[in-house]
Amino acid sequence: MKDTDENKDESFRDSIATIKDGKRAWIFAQKPKGKLYNKRSVLSLVYLVVFFVLPFIKFGGEPFFLIDIPDRKFILFGAIFWPQDTFIFVLAMLTFIVFIVLFTVVFGRVFCGWACPQTVFMEMVFRKIEYWVEGDATHQKVLNKQPYNTEKIIKKSAKISLFFIVSYIIANTFLAYIIGMDSVLAFYTEGIAKNAGSLISLTIFTTIFFLVYLRFREQVCIVVCPYGRLQGVLLDRNSIIVAYDYIRGEKRGKFKKNETRTNGDCIDCAQCVKVCPTGIDIRNGTQLECINCTACIDACDHMMESVGLPKGLVRFDSENGIANNQKLTFTARIKAYSVVLVLLLGVLLALLITRTDVATTILRTPGLLFQEQPNNQISNLYNIKMVNKTHNKLSITLKLESDMGRIDMVGNKVITVEKESVGSSEFFIYIDRDKIRERKTKLNVTLYSGDKKIQTVKTSFLGPISIKH
Repeated sequence: MKDTDENKDESFRDSIATIKDGKRAWIFAQKPKGKLYNKRSVLSLVYLVVFFVLPFIKFGGEPFFLIDIPDRKFILFGAIFWPQDTFIFVLAMLTFIVFIVLFTVVFGRVFCGWACPQTVFMEMVFRKIEYWVEGDATHQKVLNKQPYNTEKIIKKSAKISLFFIVSYIIANTFLAYIIGMDSVLAFYTEGIAKNAGSLISLTIFTTIFFLVYLRFREQVCIVVCPYGRLQGVLLDRNSIIVAYDYIRGEKRGKFKKNETRTNGDCIDCAQCVKVCPTGIDIRNGTQLECINCTACIDACDHMMESVGLPKGLVRFDSENGIANNQKLTFTARIKAYSVVLVLLLGVLLALLITRTDVATTILRTPGLLFQEQPNNQISNLYNIKMVNKTHNKLSITLKLESDMGRIDMVGNKVITVEKESVGSSEFFIYIDRDKIRERKTKLNVTLYSGDKKIQTVKTSFLGPISIKH
């Protein structure tokens, strides 16, 4: 960003705002208020409702959304995905990464401040509990400095207790996304003895959430999350970020009533710093710690309105927008990312549309050649394995598409595959010797559930001759 002062102090870039002299600098963020904060609150409320309600929703007797890593079973919006669909997940992950890259190139780190689970829970749940119990930032500072008396013990105990209860509720919900809400509820109805795994998982998750939101807090965004560091690579001068208009704001100076203002519009009130949940001064420019939560925009707009100056001193804009009054341009990099994203979305959509409810594998039985049968027929023995991805039990019959031969099942004529499970069987294919024209004959085996055609699988038939007629 362009400097307005050759001697501008850049020492802030040598360290992060939450660490001073090698020690943790605790952030007492002032409670934000304003239009953007209200919009964030509404969006977060929707987010939280979806998060806590979704595990209870079922579709066809199964969870509507489930990421069951131990059993390698994934249900996304009612559709079941198995290990055989791993390539779809890989492509979906690639698409998501490209989307994040493109989104960051254009809109900066706004996801972190508005939609990231860490920020939503910290700022819209735990921070609000803290404001309710201990008061705003000023009261929190006083409470922390005073010796342990009745007031401090009651307030600290109440906050810690509420933090733990909320963390436990979040842990239960999070676990429900992994093992299903029925399994979580079974922990309470059947007891610990039959659900030791659930107890261990709940203990681990609750402890992690509790310590993160009680002590670690913004350090997750600064130290742990790699996305903040990626923005240094992804952002350019055309990216939309939360930015301070230094052209208009500098040189800073305190506001005096009824004076003819000769300084810039920044009145050096430091409200943008006081409300920042990561403790930075947005006036120093784009920084690693900034999560684009827009609390500084609301705070600055409120102060500008109070002193009769135009709002927007801190706003969503690009560096070029501030330095050169230049609007966002659709750069070659954005175009390239967009093309790649559209292609990936197209391929992903095609795979989802063509994905079958039954994954079938038909192979000739290993180690066996063809068998000569009476009536001048040749037979091959096959193994069939089916994965039923649906919520319903399937009764499968097999038919040969061509009139070259017939299928004779080993055992039951109908293959029964329970819902969300695997079924297998064996069968013979018989073909008249005089219809065989080559060593390996390509065949299509069709699966039917009743009269409904489910899938056609290609296989080969091994014959006794290799002479083509």
